[in-house]
Amino acid sequence: MIFTKNSEEGKVKTRLAKDIGNKNALLVYNTLLEHTRDVALELSCFRLVLYSEFIDFDDLFNNQYFLKDEQFKGDLGERLSAGFNENFEEGFDNIICIGSDCHELTVSIVNEAFEKLNNNDVVIGPAKDGGYYLIGMKRLHSELFLNKEWSMPNVMLDTILDLKKINLKYALLPTLSDVDDINDLNDTLKAIIDIE
Repeated sequence: MIFTKNSEEGKVKTRLAKDIGNKNALLVYNTLLEHTRDVALELSCFRLVLYSEFIDFDDLFNNQYFLKDEQFKGDLGERLSAGFNENFEEGFDNIICIGSDCHELTVSIVNEAFEKLNNNDVVIGPAKDGGYYLIGMKRLHSELFLNKEWSMPNVMLDTILDLKKINLKYALLPTLSDVDDINDLNDTLKAIIDIE
């Protein structure tokens, strides 16, 4: 599952846009989407893009290779829980969910996540900002998505505490950087924008 926002100027990367403007923020976001798509295309699994507002059948996620649907309404936890729940009910197992904010994500990291699920209930990719860029599970554990302050630096820690409390076996992936503000831009992303 790929959680993504519809690519519209002024509605994506709003924190980043405060520093570099809406047009540049959209450029960065589209580059992140392309990177996420390219990683997903190299994985041997079903690929589902879940859009924030509407299903875009005419975007860079080719309909031939990507299933598409809308995210459920609610906060991020409710949307994640509903996304996992619906797809487990459809008969999928070993579901990995990624966002579209991590330029450091690689095919090998996602493959490692699937491998770790063989011997664990949950796998998580911690982000440097205190959240996570990936979460995967073999069945729904909705408790992990409750009572979280999303976009705050304690999300990962609170999730680990929940995992321990409900006695789930979990594995961690390498810590990577999500792109949220200007300090998160690597050289590749800086090169595509035009800042005076």
